[in-house]
Amino acid sequence: MTVPLGQPTVGEEELEAVREVFASGWLSGAGPTSRAFESELADAAGTAHALATSNCGSALHLAVKVLGAGPGDEVIVADYTFPATGHAVAWTGARPVFADIRPDIWSVAPDSVESLISPRTAGIIAVDVAGQPADYEELGAVAARHGLWLIEDAACSSGATYNGRPAGSLADIATFSFHGRKVITAGEGGALLTDNAAWDDRARKLHTYGTEPALGREGASALPIPTFGEVGHNYRMSDVLAAIMRVQLRKLPALVAARARAAASYRQLLGDVEEIVLPVELPDRAHAWQTYIATMAVGIDRDAVAMALRRDGIGCTFGTYASHLQGVYGHTDACPVSADVLTRHLAIPMHANLTETQIEQVAGAVRRAVRDPANRT
Repeated sequence: MTVPLGQPTVGEEELEAVREVFASGWLSGAGPTSRAFESELADAAGTAHALATSNCGSALHLAVKVLGAGPGDEVIVADYTFPATGHAVAWTGARPVFADIRPDIWSVAPDSVESLISPRTAGIIAVDVAGQPADYEELGAVAARHGLWLIEDAACSSGATYNGRPAGSLADIATFSFHGRKVITAGEGGALLTDNAAWDDRARKLHTYGTEPALGREGASALPIPTFGEVGHNYRMSDVLAAIMRVQLRKLPALVAARARAAASYRQLLGDVEEIVLPVELPDRAHAWQTYIATMAVGIDRDAVAMALRRDGIGCTFGTYASHLQGVYGHTDACPVSADVLTRHLAIPMHANLTETQIEQVAGAVRRAVRDPANRT
Protein backbone atom coordinates (compact mmCIF):
# COMPACT_ATOMS: atom_id res chain seq x y z
CA MET A 1 0.00 0.00 0.00
CA THR A 2 1.17 3.52 -0.76
CA VAL A 3 -0.47 4.72 2.46
CA PRO A 4 -0.80 1.91 5.03
CA LEU A 5 -3.82 1.68 7.29
CA GLY A 6 -1.61 1.58 10.38
CA GLN A 7 2.09 1.83 11.14
CA PRO A 8 4.04 1.66 14.40
CA THR A 9 6.34 4.50 15.40
CA VAL A 10 9.46 2.62 16.53
CA GLY A 11 13.18 3.07 16.00
CA GLU A 12 16.60 3.20 17.61
CA GLU A 13 15.35 3.98 21.13
CA GLU A 14 13.33 0.78 21.18
CA LEU A 15 16.23 -1.21 19.73
CA GLU A 16 18.58 0.14 22.40
CA ALA A 17 16.09 -0.80 25.13
CA VAL A 18 15.95 -4.35 23.77
CA ARG A 19 19.75 -4.53 23.69
CA GLU A 20 19.81 -3.62 27.38
CA VAL A 21 17.42 -6.45 28.19
CA PHE A 22 19.53 -8.87 26.16
CA ALA A 23 22.59 -7.77 28.12
CA SER A 24 20.75 -8.24 31.44
CA GLY A 25 20.13 -11.93 30.77
CA TRP A 26 16.47 -11.72 31.87
CA LEU A 27 14.34 -12.02 28.73
CA SER A 28 11.41 -14.02 30.07
CA GLY A 29 8.17 -12.71 31.51
CA ALA A 30 7.39 -10.85 34.74
CA GLY A 31 10.99 -9.76 35.24
CA PRO A 32 12.56 -6.48 36.36
CA THR A 33 11.86 -4.66 33.10
CA SER A 34 8.21 -5.72 33.22
CA ARG A 35 7.99 -4.47 36.80
CA ALA A 36 9.47 -1.12 35.79
CA PHE A 37 7.00 -0.80 32.92
CA GLU A 38 4.10 -1.67 35.22
CA SER A 39 5.08 1.06 37.65
CA GLU A 40 5.41 3.65 34.88
CA LEU A 41 2.11 2.62 33.28
CA ALA A 42 0.25 2.86 36.60
CA ASP A 43 1.70 6.35 37.12
CA ALA A 44 0.65 7.42 33.62
CA ALA A 45 -2.90 6.12 34.05
CA GLY A 46 -3.29 7.29 37.63
CA THR A 47 -3.96 3.84 39.10
CA ALA A 48 -2.41 2.09 42.06
CA HIS A 49 -1.54 -1.08 40.16
CA ALA A 50 -0.72 -2.25 36.64
CA LEU A 51 0.02 -5.80 35.48
CA ALA A 52 1.74 -6.42 32.13
CA THR A 53 0.14 -9.28 30.18
CA SER A 54 0.64 -11.17 26.94
CA ASN A 55 -2.22 -9.33 25.22
CA CYS A 56 -5.49 -7.53 25.95
CA GLY A 57 -7.54 -10.72 25.65
CA SER A 58 -5.58 -12.31 28.49
CA ALA A 59 -5.96 -9.15 30.58
CA LEU A 60 -9.73 -9.19 30.00
CA HIS A 61 -9.91 -12.86 30.96
CA LEU A 62 -8.02 -12.16 34.17
CA ALA A 63 -10.27 -9.18 34.92
CA VAL A 64 -13.50 -11.14 34.52
CA LYS A 65 -12.05 -14.03 36.52
CA VAL A 66 -10.80 -12.02 39.50
CA LEU A 67 -14.12 -10.17 39.65
CA GLY A 68 -15.78 -13.54 40.19
CA ALA A 69 -17.85 -14.26 37.07
CA GLY A 70 -18.40 -17.91 36.22
CA PRO A 71 -20.93 -20.52 35.10
CA GLY A 72 -24.50 -19.33 35.59
CA ASP A 73 -23.55 -15.64 35.45
CA GLU A 74 -24.19 -13.11 32.70
CA VAL A 75 -21.94 -10.19 31.82
CA ILE A 76 -23.28 -7.32 29.74
CA VAL A 77 -20.76 -6.54 26.99
CA ALA A 78 -20.56 -3.64 24.56
CA ASP A 79 -21.54 -5.16 21.23
CA TYR A 80 -19.35 -3.19 18.82
CA THR A 81 -15.92 -4.63 19.56
CA PHE A 82 -13.36 -7.24 18.58
CA PRO A 83 -14.75 -10.57 19.82
CA ALA A 84 -11.98 -10.96 22.42
CA THR A 85 -14.21 -8.90 24.72
CA GLY A 86 -17.01 -11.44 24.57
CA HIS A 87 -14.57 -14.36 24.51
CA ALA A 88 -13.09 -13.25 27.84
CA VAL A 89 -16.50 -13.72 29.44
CA ALA A 90 -17.09 -17.09 27.75
CA TRP A 91 -13.69 -18.34 28.89
CA THR A 92 -14.88 -18.13 32.52
CA GLY A 93 -18.06 -20.09 31.76
CA ALA A 94 -20.24 -16.99 32.09
CA ARG A 95 -22.50 -15.83 29.26
CA PRO A 96 -21.86 -12.57 27.38
CA VAL A 97 -25.03 -10.55 26.77
CA PHE A 98 -24.47 -7.89 24.12
CA ALA A 99 -25.76 -4.35 24.55
CA ASP A 100 -26.34 -1.92 21.71
CA ILE A 101 -24.32 1.22 21.14
CA ARG A 102 -24.61 4.97 20.73
CA PRO A 103 -24.95 5.94 17.05
CA ASP A 104 -22.41 8.79 17.30
CA ILE A 105 -19.34 7.43 19.13
CA TRP A 106 -20.30 3.70 18.98
CA SER A 107 -19.61 2.92 22.63
CA VAL A 108 -22.20 1.03 24.67
CA ALA A 109 -25.43 2.91 25.37
CA PRO A 110 -26.10 3.07 29.15
CA ASP A 111 -29.87 2.70 28.66
CA SER A 112 -29.29 -0.45 26.62
CA VAL A 113 -27.11 -1.83 29.42
CA GLU A 114 -29.72 -1.13 32.07
CA SER A 115 -32.48 -2.77 30.02
CA LEU A 116 -30.52 -6.05 29.94
CA ILE A 117 -29.79 -6.40 33.65
CA SER A 118 -31.21 -9.60 35.13
CA PRO A 119 -30.78 -11.52 38.38
CA ARG A 120 -27.90 -13.36 36.70
CA THR A 121 -25.97 -10.21 35.76
CA ALA A 122 -22.56 -10.00 37.45
CA GLY A 123 -20.99 -7.04 35.69
CA ILE A 124 -20.56 -4.79 32.67
CA ILE A 125 -17.76 -4.42 30.12
CA ALA A 126 -17.63 -1.11 28.24
CA VAL A 127 -15.35 -0.57 25.24
CA ASP A 128 -13.53 2.64 24.24
CA VAL A 129 -14.28 2.26 20.53
CA ALA A 130 -11.56 3.55 18.16
CA GLY A 131 -9.87 5.38 21.05
CA GLN A 132 -12.66 7.48 22.61
CA PRO A 133 -13.77 6.59 26.16
CA ALA A 134 -17.30 5.38 26.80
CA ASP A 135 -19.82 7.06 29.12
CA TYR A 136 -18.24 6.04 32.42
CA GLU A 137 -20.18 8.43 34.65
CA GLU A 138 -23.51 7.02 33.48
CA LEU A 139 -22.24 3.44 33.32
CA GLY A 140 -20.76 3.70 36.80
CA ALA A 141 -24.10 4.92 38.10
CA VAL A 142 -25.90 1.96 36.47
CA ALA A 143 -23.38 -0.44 37.99
CA ALA A 144 -23.71 1.12 41.44
CA ARG A 145 -27.53 1.01 41.38
CA HIS A 146 -27.50 -2.71 40.67
CA GLY A 147 -24.44 -3.79 42.64
CA LEU A 148 -22.41 -4.70 39.57
CA TRP A 149 -18.75 -4.32 38.67
CA LEU A 150 -17.56 -2.38 35.63
CA ILE A 151 -14.59 -3.12 33.34
CA GLU A 152 -13.10 -0.60 30.91
CA ASP A 153 -11.87 -2.30 27.74
CA ALA A 154 -9.36 0.42 26.88
CA ALA A 155 -7.65 -1.64 24.16
CA CYS A 156 -7.70 1.32 21.78
CA SER A 157 -7.58 4.30 24.12
CA SER A 158 -4.03 4.68 25.46
CA GLY A 159 -3.57 8.42 25.90
CA ALA A 160 -7.28 9.29 25.85
CA THR A 161 -9.09 11.07 28.69
CA TYR A 162 -12.64 11.34 30.07
CA ASN A 163 -13.50 14.40 32.15
CA GLY A 164 -9.76 14.94 32.53
CA ARG A 165 -9.10 11.42 33.83
CA PRO A 166 -6.83 9.09 31.84
CA ALA A 167 -8.15 6.01 30.09
CA GLY A 168 -7.28 3.03 32.23
CA SER A 169 -8.56 4.66 35.42
CA LEU A 170 -12.27 4.87 34.59
CA ALA A 171 -13.68 1.60 36.00
CA ASP A 172 -13.06 -1.06 38.63
CA ILE A 173 -10.54 -2.73 36.31
CA ALA A 174 -9.24 -1.58 32.92
CA THR A 175 -7.35 -3.40 30.21
CA PHE A 176 -5.04 -2.15 27.44
CA SER A 177 -3.78 -3.63 24.17
CA PHE A 178 -0.32 -3.03 22.71
CA HIS A 179 -1.00 -4.76 19.39
CA GLY A 180 0.78 -3.40 16.32
CA ARG A 181 -2.07 -1.04 15.29
CA LYS A 182 -2.49 0.49 18.72
CA VAL A 183 -1.34 3.99 19.76
CA ILE A 184 1.65 2.53 21.61
CA THR A 185 2.87 -0.93 20.67
CA ALA A 186 5.41 -3.68 21.09
CA GLY A 187 3.76 -5.71 18.36
CA GLU A 188 1.78 -7.57 21.02
CA GLY A 189 1.11 -7.23 24.73
CA GLY A 190 -1.50 -5.92 27.12
CA ALA A 191 -2.07 -4.75 30.67
CA LEU A 192 -4.57 -4.89 33.52
CA LEU A 193 -4.96 -1.81 35.74
CA THR A 194 -6.83 -1.36 39.03
CA ASP A 195 -6.76 0.43 42.36
CA ASN A 196 -7.73 -2.75 44.20
CA ALA A 197 -4.70 -4.48 45.69
CA ALA A 198 -6.47 -7.82 46.21
CA TRP A 199 -7.58 -8.01 42.57
CA ASP A 200 -4.09 -7.10 41.39
CA ASP A 201 -2.52 -9.74 43.64
CA ARG A 202 -4.83 -12.50 42.41
CA ALA A 203 -4.44 -11.48 38.76
CA ARG A 204 -0.66 -11.46 39.21
CA LYS A 205 -0.71 -15.04 40.48
CA LEU A 206 -3.20 -16.24 37.85
CA HIS A 207 -1.08 -14.83 35.04
CA THR A 208 1.84 -17.01 36.24
CA TYR A 209 0.11 -20.39 36.41
CA GLY A 210 -1.39 -19.64 39.83
CA THR A 211 1.79 -18.85 41.76
CA GLU A 212 3.98 -15.88 42.58
CA PRO A 213 6.32 -14.81 39.73
CA ALA A 214 9.97 -15.79 40.14
CA LEU A 215 11.12 -12.21 40.65
CA GLY A 216 9.15 -12.06 43.90
CA ARG A 217 11.14 -14.99 45.26
CA GLU A 218 14.56 -13.45 44.66
CA GLY A 219 16.56 -12.66 47.79
CA ALA A 220 14.83 -15.28 49.95
CA SER A 221 16.89 -16.54 52.91
CA ALA A 222 15.95 -20.16 52.15
CA LEU A 223 15.36 -22.07 48.94
CA PRO A 224 11.88 -20.92 47.87
CA ILE A 225 9.60 -23.61 46.50
CA PRO A 226 6.51 -22.14 44.81
CA THR A 227 3.03 -23.24 45.82
CA PHE A 228 0.07 -23.25 43.45
CA GLY A 229 -3.22 -22.18 45.00
CA GLU A 230 -5.35 -22.54 41.87
CA VAL A 231 -5.05 -23.33 38.17
CA GLY A 232 -3.64 -20.29 36.39
CA HIS A 233 -2.32 -19.34 32.98
CA ASN A 234 0.85 -18.17 31.26
CA TYR A 235 -0.29 -14.62 30.51
CA ARG A 236 3.01 -12.86 31.16
CA MET A 237 4.58 -10.18 28.99
CA SER A 238 8.24 -10.88 28.22
CA ASP A 239 10.81 -8.37 29.41
CA VAL A 240 11.79 -7.87 25.76
CA LEU A 241 8.34 -6.46 24.99
CA ALA A 242 8.27 -4.54 28.27
CA ALA A 243 11.49 -2.77 27.26
CA ILE A 244 9.86 -1.61 24.03
CA MET A 245 6.76 -0.52 25.94
CA ARG A 246 8.75 1.63 28.36
CA VAL A 247 10.03 3.64 25.40
CA GLN A 248 6.61 3.76 23.76
CA LEU A 249 5.00 5.00 26.97
CA ARG A 250 7.41 7.95 27.06
CA LYS A 251 6.39 8.75 23.48
CA LEU A 252 2.65 8.49 24.17
CA PRO A 253 1.81 12.22 24.42
CA ALA A 254 3.63 13.00 21.16
CA LEU A 255 2.02 10.04 19.37
CA VAL A 256 -1.49 11.05 20.45
CA ALA A 257 -0.82 14.65 19.40
CA ALA A 258 0.31 13.50 15.95
CA ARG A 259 -2.82 11.40 15.51
CA ALA A 260 -4.99 14.33 16.62
CA ARG A 261 -3.36 16.53 13.98
CA ALA A 262 -4.09 13.91 11.34
CA ALA A 263 -7.72 13.70 12.48
CA ALA A 264 -8.03 17.51 12.27
CA SER A 265 -6.61 17.47 8.74
CA TYR A 266 -9.10 14.79 7.66
CA ARG A 267 -11.95 16.90 9.04
CA GLN A 268 -10.73 19.95 7.16
CA LEU A 269 -10.31 18.07 3.89
CA LEU A 270 -13.42 15.87 4.06
CA GLY A 271 -15.85 17.93 6.13
CA ASP A 272 -17.84 19.01 3.08
CA VAL A 273 -18.32 15.51 1.61
CA GLU A 274 -22.00 14.74 2.06
CA GLU A 275 -21.58 11.07 1.23
CA ILE A 276 -19.80 10.34 4.53
CA VAL A 277 -20.15 11.22 8.21
CA LEU A 278 -16.85 11.90 9.96
CA PRO A 279 -16.14 10.74 13.53
CA VAL A 280 -16.77 13.12 16.41
CA GLU A 281 -14.79 13.89 19.55
CA LEU A 282 -17.06 14.76 22.46
CA PRO A 283 -16.10 17.88 24.43
CA ASP A 284 -15.67 16.08 27.76
CA ARG A 285 -13.10 13.60 26.40
CA ALA A 286 -9.85 13.53 24.49
CA HIS A 287 -9.79 10.97 21.67
CA ALA A 288 -6.67 8.84 21.18
CA TRP A 289 -7.56 8.31 17.48
CA GLN A 290 -6.37 4.71 17.38
CA THR A 291 -8.66 4.26 14.38
CA TYR A 292 -10.25 6.85 12.10
CA ILE A 293 -13.68 5.61 11.00
CA ALA A 294 -15.85 7.28 8.38
CA THR A 295 -19.51 6.28 8.13
CA MET A 296 -20.85 5.84 4.61
CA ALA A 297 -24.17 7.55 3.94
CA VAL A 298 -27.14 5.34 3.07
CA GLY A 299 -26.83 4.40 -0.60
CA ILE A 300 -23.02 4.27 -0.64
CA ASP A 301 -21.56 0.79 -1.13
CA ARG A 302 -18.93 0.61 1.62
CA ASP A 303 -17.26 -2.50 0.19
CA ALA A 304 -17.01 -1.00 -3.30
CA VAL A 305 -15.48 2.17 -1.83
CA ALA A 306 -12.96 0.05 0.07
CA MET A 307 -11.91 -1.80 -3.08
CA ALA A 308 -11.54 1.51 -4.94
CA LEU A 309 -9.30 2.88 -2.20
CA ARG A 310 -7.15 -0.23 -2.20
CA ARG A 311 -6.73 0.05 -5.96
CA ASP A 312 -5.45 3.58 -5.28
CA GLY A 313 -2.92 2.24 -2.77
CA ILE A 314 -4.87 3.37 0.31
CA GLY A 315 -5.08 0.96 3.21
CA CYS A 316 -8.58 0.57 4.65
CA THR A 317 -10.83 -1.92 6.42
CA PHE A 318 -14.20 -2.24 8.14
CA GLY A 319 -14.67 -0.67 11.58
CA THR A 320 -14.97 -3.56 14.01
CA TYR A 321 -17.38 -6.41 14.77
CA ALA A 322 -21.04 -6.51 15.74
CA SER A 323 -20.38 -9.25 18.25
CA HIS A 324 -23.98 -10.39 18.61
CA LEU A 325 -23.91 -11.61 15.00
CA GLN A 326 -21.00 -13.98 15.61
CA GLY A 327 -22.22 -17.58 15.60
CA VAL A 328 -19.70 -18.61 18.26
CA TYR A 329 -21.91 -17.08 20.96
CA GLY A 330 -24.95 -19.12 19.99
CA HIS A 331 -27.48 -16.32 20.33
CA THR A 332 -28.47 -13.09 18.60
CA ASP A 333 -29.25 -10.24 20.97
CA ALA A 334 -30.97 -7.32 19.26
CA CYS A 335 -28.37 -4.60 18.60
CA PRO A 336 -29.69 -2.75 15.54
CA VAL A 337 -27.37 0.26 15.78
CA SER A 338 -24.29 -1.96 15.96
CA ALA A 339 -25.56 -4.13 13.10
CA ASP A 340 -26.12 -1.03 10.96
CA VAL A 341 -22.71 0.60 11.44
CA LEU A 342 -21.02 -2.75 10.80
CA THR A 343 -22.08 -2.40 7.16
CA ARG A 344 -21.33 1.32 6.80
CA HIS A 345 -18.08 1.93 8.67
CA LEU A 346 -14.78 2.29 6.84
CA ALA A 347 -11.47 2.76 8.64
CA ILE A 348 -8.92 4.80 6.67
CA PRO A 349 -5.20 5.33 7.41
CA MET A 350 -4.47 6.62 10.91
CA HIS A 351 -1.08 6.55 12.58
CA ALA A 352 1.44 9.00 13.97
CA ASN A 353 3.69 8.81 10.89
CA LEU A 354 1.17 10.20 8.40
CA THR A 355 2.42 13.20 6.45
CA GLU A 356 0.19 16.00 5.19
CA THR A 357 0.89 14.81 1.67
CA GLN A 358 -0.34 11.32 2.54
CA ILE A 359 -3.42 12.70 4.30
CA GLU A 360 -4.25 14.77 1.22
CA GLN A 361 -3.76 11.67 -0.94
CA VAL A 362 -6.13 9.66 1.25
CA ALA A 363 -8.73 12.42 1.38
CA GLY A 364 -8.67 12.83 -2.39
CA ALA A 365 -9.11 9.11 -2.94
CA VAL A 366 -12.00 8.96 -0.46
CA ARG A 367 -13.72 11.91 -2.11
CA ARG A 368 -13.46 10.30 -5.55
CA ALA A 369 -14.56 6.88 -4.36
CA VAL A 370 -17.69 7.93 -2.47
CA ARG A 371 -18.81 10.20 -5.34
CA ASP A 372 -18.29 7.58 -8.05
CA PRO A 373 -21.71 6.37 -9.26
CA ALA A 374 -20.25 2.88 -9.61
CA ASN A 375 -19.85 2.73 -5.82
CA ARG A 376 -23.52 3.21 -4.96
CA THR A 377 -26.02 0.55 -4.01
